[in-house]
Amino acid sequence: MPISFHECGFGHRRGSRLFTDLDLLLPQGRTALVGPNGSGKSTLLGLAASLFHPRAGRVSYRGLDPALRRDRARYRALVGWMPQDVRPLPGLTAREQVGYAGWLKGLPRREAWRRAPAALETVGLGELAGESCAALSGGQLRRVGLAQTLVHDAEVILLDEPTAGLDPEQRDRFREILAGRDGHVVVATHDTGGLADLYDSVVALGPGGVAYAGPAAGWAAAGGPALRGV
Repeated sequence: MPISFHECGFGHRRGSRLFTDLDLLLPQGRTALVGPNGSGKSTLLGLAASLFHPRAGRVSYRGLDPALRRDRARYRALVGWMPQDVRPLPGLTAREQVGYAGWLKGLPRREAWRRAPAALETVGLGELAGESCAALSGGQLRRVGLAQTLVHDAEVILLDEPTAGLDPEQRDRFREILAGRDGHVVVATHDTGGLADLYDSVVALGPGGVAYAGPAAGWAAAGGPALRGV
């Protein structure tokens, strides 16, 4: 079941409109969310993650509307989100920060603590589990952010530019993680090379809203390179 946007309107400032009457289903499987800067990729993921709530219309998953208080905790437990800006929490080690993220997503405290090392191993940071997050490099901190997203086994994972600041070896590791993951993953990315090799679907945003939504294999045939700059 996909995350759905039904007649959604949203703007960051009163009177502004980034999205108007947005109708979109984020497909199951691996989806690349592409578009030029300012087209709304991060905002769309923020709406899907329930960081923002639409000013009109609704976002839903499994019949849950995160704008409703009664649905919000369950929705957030099912949907994991990694923002562009991953920050260290003061005084916490990598394991503690990942465990804390799992607890916030609804895991019992002991279970979150138990799962954190495995999530860090998945992103190649197992040996740094006891290190202070404040002492990690930018690329390492982004991998902590990915581990935070993986630790609670969410049904849907939303990743906003997850490879920004990673070196080529780390990018390859991310591709391995993504290729080996079942379920529903949406990745906002500027890296449009080889989309059909890694993703099942592409959603492209432009100034007018959704410029393309369909199979990754049909992206190039639909004018993908041109749509990137609309």
